[in-house]
Amino acid sequence: MRTALVGEPGGAVDHPTGGLELGADVSGLVGTALLAETLRPLATAGTAMVRFASMSPLLARIDPDPAVAAILDDPLDPDFLDEIHDAFGPTVENTATAYPWAKHGVHRFARKEAVRLEPVGARACSLSPGIIDTPQGRQEASTHASLRRLIDATPQGRTGSSEDVAGLVAFMLPDEADFLNGIDILVDGGVFAAVRGD
Repeated sequence: MRTALVGEPGGAVDHPTGGLELGADVSGLVGTALLAETLRPLATAGTAMVRFASMSPLLARIDPDPAVAAILDDPLDPDFLDEIHDAFGPTVENTATAYPWAKHGVHRFARKEAVRLEPVGARACSLSPGIIDTPQGRQEASTHASLRRLIDATPQGRTGSSEDVAGLVAFMLPDEADFLNGIDILVDGGVFAAVRGD
């Protein structure tokens, strides 16, 4: 089985135990975990799963303390929403805070899923796109000057395309990449290297 898991369920997701509607930022992490829980029993030798994350936690220099990391590592916990809110306070309701933390959770989830899948010979990774030319990306770039600055800083001088991302997924899935496991791959045209510079 070769599977690319998006983990972005578009809109809100009901938390399986809390019955609460989540914002799109946190629902990406919860959706990733729900989808993995559903597909994990189907994994066999040669299965490859790719979860979509983002470059945002890298740009934000996310480095959680162990207590926050433990919360992120269990997005299906019945108290997940309350624990996230307790850890961050009302700032977690702001997309600028929630999005990079949720995507950091996807990075962590992919690493842990790689270990969980190892006994059956399956593997899991995540992929972190930079700024990709999509209708949503164009809309956000038109209203957020910081995104325009990132596009301008990209060494390739352009946004990424869906073909750029699809090409990387195609590289990650086949048997020729079977030693690729438990990591995140950044596909951003070099913008992270340009703006971080360290």
